[in-house]
Amino acid sequence: MQFHVAFAEATVIVAEDQEQVDKYLEVRADLPKIRHVIYYDSRGLRSYTEDVLREFSEVEKLGEEYGRKHPQAFEELVAKLEPDDVALLATTSGTTGKPKLAMLSHRNLITMARSLQAVDPAEPGDDFLSLLPLPWIGEQMLSIAFSLVVGFAVNFPEEPETIPENLVEIGPHMMFSPPRIWENMVSDIQVKIEDTSWLKRKVYDWAMGVGYRVADLRLGHGRIPRSLAARRWLAEWACLAWIKDSIGLRRIKHAYTGGAALGPDILRFYHALGVNLKQAYGQTEVAGLSMMHRDGDIKFQTVGVAVPGTEVRVDEEGEILTRSPAVFSGYYNNPEATEETLIDGWLHSGDAGYYDDEGHLVVIDRAKDVMTLHDGTKFSPQFIENKLKFSPYIKEAVVFGGDWPFVTAMISIDYLNTGKWAERRQIAYTTFTDLAQKSEVYEIVEAHIGRTNEDLPGAAKIRRFLLLHKELDADDSELTRTRKVRRGFIAQRYEDIVSALYGDQDRVAIETEITYQDGRTSTTRTVLAVGSLEV
Repeated sequence: MQFHVAFAEATVIVAEDQEQVDKYLEVRADLPKIRHVIYYDSRGLRSYTEDVLREFSEVEKLGEEYGRKHPQAFEELVAKLEPDDVALLATTSGTTGKPKLAMLSHRNLITMARSLQAVDPAEPGDDFLSLLPLPWIGEQMLSIAFSLVVGFAVNFPEEPETIPENLVEIGPHMMFSPPRIWENMVSDIQVKIEDTSWLKRKVYDWAMGVGYRVADLRLGHGRIPRSLAARRWLAEWACLAWIKDSIGLRRIKHAYTGGAALGPDILRFYHALGVNLKQAYGQTEVAGLSMMHRDGDIKFQTVGVAVPGTEVRVDEEGEILTRSPAVFSGYYNNPEATEETLIDGWLHSGDAGYYDDEGHLVVIDRAKDVMTLHDGTKFSPQFIENKLKFSPYIKEAVVFGGDWPFVTAMISIDYLNTGKWAERRQIAYTTFTDLAQKSEVYEIVEAHIGRTNEDLPGAAKIRRFLLLHKELDADDSELTRTRKVRRGFIAQRYEDIVSALYGDQDRVAIETEITYQDGRTSTTRTVLAVGSLEV
C-alpha cells in the first residue's frame, strides 16, 4: 500500500478503522504528501492526536458548510470535466512485477458500460451482487460505471466469510465472480451430495445427467427431443431448481467469470445446472472487457467474441491485441511502460491466443508462460491447472514443464473440503501440513490427476506431484491479489521442491518463511512426500 500511495502521489487516504489508520501511521514518514486521512469507525481513535486524521462525519459537516457558502460549486466542478479527463487510476494485477497505474477516462468507462448493455441488457430493477475485489477494473466497471448507466441496485456482502449466505439472501439477477468463487460453489455442492442420503444422490446423478445432455445439445446447436425436454423439466422441478436456490442462483440472468481462466468442466457443470455462465476476457487497460460469450453461442474453451465497438486481433507472434475507445491513455508516471504496451493505437496484452474456426478467441496463457515440451508440443500450464482444480480437494495447482523433461505439479489442497472428507472417514489430523501429508489424501489427489491425464496428450501428462504444506497466498507473493499464480516466483521460492519433483527422491525436506497479514513472519520446517504416476 505504501508503494501505491506514494507512486500515485495521493494526498488523501480513506481508511475504515483503527487498524487501517495504524498501517498508515507506521509508514507516515515515507508518505510526506498525505494531507488527510479520513476514517469511518472511530473506535480506539479518540486519543489519537495526529493532525492529518479526520473523522468522516467531520468531513461531511465541512462539505455542508462549504455547500451553503458556494451553492453552485458541485455543478461548476462537473461542468469543468471533459470526457477524456482521467476518472480512475486503476492498478494492474502485478503478475510480473510491481503493479502499474492505468489512467482510465470517463469516456473509457462509459463506452465499456454501454458495450456491456448492448450485449446483455440490464434493467433498473435488477440486483447485482458485488463479489470482485474493489480494486479490480471489473468491479469498478460493473458496480460503478455500469450501474450508473443503467440504474440497477448494487449489493455488497457483509464480510468475505458471509458471501454464501448473502448470495442466498439477495438472489441476484447479475453476478460477476472470479473463478475461485465458482469453483468453491461446485466443491460445496459436490461435498454436500457426498454427505446426503443414498436416494438424494441417485436423484442428483439422474438430474445432472439429464442437465448435461440438454446443455451439450443446446451449446452444440442441436435439437432437443421432446422427451428429453420433458425429462429436463422434471429434473429442474425435482432437483436442479433446489440446488440453485440453495446457492442463491435461482434468479440469475447474467452470470460471468473473468480475471483468470475457468476450467471447461466447471463451465459445463453450471450449464447442466441451468446457470447461463459466460466467460469474459479483458484487461485493466481496456476498462474491463474486450471479449465475451453471447447467449446461445458459448464454447467452453473460448472467451467468446469481441464486445461492440472493440477490435481484437492476434498478431503473427500469437499475441492478443485490442483497439477500442475504451482503451486507456497510458500508465501514470510511466511513459516507458506505456510505449511498450500501447503501439499505434493497439493495446498489447502480453497474452497468447488464437481464433478458432467459428471466430471465438481462445486464450492460451500469458505469452511468456506458454511452453514447448521436449517433443515440440505447445503446452499451457494454466489449462492443466484449471482441470486439476475441478477436484473439490484441490484449491490451487502449479504445473511445470517446458525446459524440464516431463510435466509435474505442485498442489495445495482445499483444507475445508479435504478436512471434511477425512473426518467422515475417521482420519485424524492436526494441522494443514499434517492433513496434506496423509497417504489417504495423496491417494484421492493422485486419482484425480489420473483422470486429468486421460484428456492430455502424452507429453503433457503429469508424471510426478507433491502436496504443499500450506496454502498458496498473496501475502507470501505466491499469488497476485486477483489470485493468478506467480509461476516464476514460486519456482524460485520452492526451488528445492522443483528439484525433488525432477529428481529420483520420494521425500524432500523444506524450510519456508510465512508472512501474515499484519506483517509478522514465521518459519516452518517439514518433510514432504513426492508422488509418482504411471503414464
